[in-house]
Amino acid sequence: MSLIEIKNIIKTYETGETSFRALDEVSLSINSGEFVAIMGASGSGKSTFMNMLGCLDKPTEGDYFLDGTDIMSLNSDELSKIRNLKLGFVFQGFNLISRTSALENVEMPMIYKGISLEKRIEKAKEMLKIVGLENREHHHPNQMSGGQQQRVAIARAIVNDAPIILADEPTGNLDTKTSIEIMNFFVELNEKKKKTIILVTHESEIAEYAKRIVKFRDGKIISDELK
Repeated sequence: MSLIEIKNIIKTYETGETSFRALDEVSLSINSGEFVAIMGASGSGKSTFMNMLGCLDKPTEGDYFLDGTDIMSLNSDELSKIRNLKLGFVFQGFNLISRTSALENVEMPMIYKGISLEKRIEKAKEMLKIVGLENREHHHPNQMSGGQQQRVAIARAIVNDAPIILADEPTGNLDTKTSIEIMNFFVELNEKKKKTIILVTHESEIAEYAKRIVKFRDGKIISDELK
């Protein structure tokens, strides 16, 4: 079985007396070690699909198996555990906690795993070194550039050694030079660390860093191409 197996998922949102089908019988398989870009215009369903992949929301209908686990059968606590063990998240807005340092932000996912403070600090420092921020451990987000904040977010995403990284428009708030640096880092994570990376973007030049491009339109997959 593939690392991710999506079969005929439908996501319907009810608004008063009307309903909107954001995802319309979507099926997709992703193998371990792939680097996949999800593309589509605003309203195409790509962000809804990412929420499904990230176990942040459940489909209305269909099947989702993540590393052999039937996601549809899990309760909210079980979904939280899956997210913490299997998934690392990187967002357009960085989603760092402003009142805490880079080191403390990276530590955060390990708290939920019950890892001791000493081990958390050691691992967080190791991750910040990997992303080139060993000299920014005690800086707060407002003391760092956008690119540095996104590197902290990536360090946080990989600190629990999750096999899958979900990146939602990770370069959306960055300039071109910094975007290239961040995307090269994703490539390195994929090729050297063997992370499975699924990236949502509306920018074709960003999607080109991936090895497979899946395009959405009106809640459906309209193309799925290997490069």
